[in-house]
Amino acid sequence: MKAVSIKEHGGPEVLEWIEVEDPTPAAGEVVVDVVASALNRADVMQRWGLYPLQPGWSPYPGLEVSGRVGAIGEGVTGWQVGDEVCALLTGGGYAQKVAVPAGQLLPVPKGIDLVEAAGLPEITATVWSNLVMTAGLKAGETLLVHGGAGGVGTMAIQVAKALGARVVTTVGGPEKAERARELGADTAIDYRTEDFTEHGPYDVILDVVGGDYLERNVRSLAADGRLVVIGLQKGLEGQLNLAEIVFKRASVHGTTLRTRSKEYKAEVVAEVRKNVWPMIESGAVQLIVERTVPMAEAAEGHRLMEAGGHLGKILLVNDENA
Repeated sequence: MKAVSIKEHGGPEVLEWIEVEDPTPAAGEVVVDVVASALNRADVMQRWGLYPLQPGWSPYPGLEVSGRVGAIGEGVTGWQVGDEVCALLTGGGYAQKVAVPAGQLLPVPKGIDLVEAAGLPEITATVWSNLVMTAGLKAGETLLVHGGAGGVGTMAIQVAKALGARVVTTVGGPEKAERARELGADTAIDYRTEDFTEHGPYDVILDVVGGDYLERNVRSLAADGRLVVIGLQKGLEGQLNLAEIVFKRASVHGTTLRTRSKEYKAEVVAEVRKNVWPMIESGAVQLIVERTVPMAEAAEGHRLMEAGGHLGKILLVNDENA
């Protein structure tokens, strides 16, 4: 098969479409013939050498795919060769085939195109695990989503609204602010001209930015508020006023889905299938796709993501399997 390899750490030009060994399913796994994958910020960090791989991880980027079951390993039940699926991965999605634990497979939601389904597993699992399983977001609470124009942000806005929360989001520019409101955001803040702290307090904050946002995030929390940090786009360090934490009874969570066990990922995937798939199939939640790029031209997709002007997901399509 072919896969996108990172020949060395650096810019998008280091991505190469090369021949590699086909995967075989271990016990409890299936091999998916990949129709499409999707870009995530972690892929860019991996390319730059800022996301060290752990033992057993695929060297190829890609945290989610859609496609068809091509082979089934020992002990797998509930899936058959030819089933159309999408899957949450630890890596390896930028390829023509990928092996994945069966617990991380999802059926393609009704009404969703097989190519577009590639953009669902990572963002739905990230949003549900962090907003609900970690932060316990409830109806009537106020959520602040940083980066409301990105893949996670556009999904978080919609899921939170479907849960009955009030949603505030930060975006870069008036056009993205308008789109965020169309997706259900009650308030869209242009971070270039406004301070999000003036629109608080917030019961839950989902932060993909990190860095110096930490102090302002905590200052903006309501009593018993929960801050969940899932991204570090502005750096690894920030100031923290412990008095704010103590007197507000606030909590700060740092999470990443990729390093979780396959058992935990299976639990998240089951929750997503039970709770988010009905939202998608009813039309209450939609996947926002900026554009599709041939998988062999993954470097172009990375350039688009790093330019920062996109809204929603960028997909990589494997034309040979589509």
